[in-house]
Amino acid sequence: MKKIADLAALTGPLAVVVTLAGWLVAGFLPVPIGPGDQQEVARFFLDDPTRVRAGFLIGSVGVVLMIPQLALISLHLRRMEPTGFPLLAVVQAIAATTTVLINMFPHLIFALAGFRGDRDPSEVVLLCDLAWLLLFCGITPFIVQNVAVGVAILRDPASLMPRWVAYLNFFIAFSFLPDPLAYFFKSGPFAWNGLFVFWLALTTYCVFLLVMSWACRQANKSLEGAAS
Repeated sequence: MKKIADLAALTGPLAVVVTLAGWLVAGFLPVPIGPGDQQEVARFFLDDPTRVRAGFLIGSVGVVLMIPQLALISLHLRRMEPTGFPLLAVVQAIAATTTVLINMFPHLIFALAGFRGDRDPSEVVLLCDLAWLLLFCGITPFIVQNVAVGVAILRDPASLMPRWVAYLNFFIAFSFLPDPLAYFFKSGPFAWNGLFVFWLALTTYCVFLLVMSWACRQANKSLEGAAS
């Protein structure tokens, strides 16, 4: 059991690596396109649609690789609630499922925008807007997930994970709050490619997956005596 749990804990960091690699291939990184210039948005998808499709399909694979780690987090939260109904574990599982879908489907929409090289530029812009704003503005499930994890860790009598991991989860939840402002700005730090939307959310979510990978491996140590 511990060996499988340790492997599951590594899927979060793996998801980060594969997803970011896909974004690099697509041209999403190192400098993401902004919403202000519609012609630039259309050119991004139409000038080299094969590259765009390949990159975002790699990214769509990357985001689902985190599923085993997210499931492991819920299992450890269940162990933190040894008696009664494991509400926080269930909340985390539902929120995590939703976050995976929110992460995955925009990648497929991005790839769809590059599916036809002769697509009308206005249609490309619409698909890009849809994907970007879904990916970075659908933050409520992410916040619920982080809060559930944080509360469970603070309530855990066995201290399976350090308390600082709980406070980090609360900070990460707080860091997502500026994201909906991307609906109101086409340039600056609150645009979809801005400091307080793209870069802050991307950084803290990667930190979440990396730190929770470590925290899960620490919690896995108590599984040493379990059957493999």
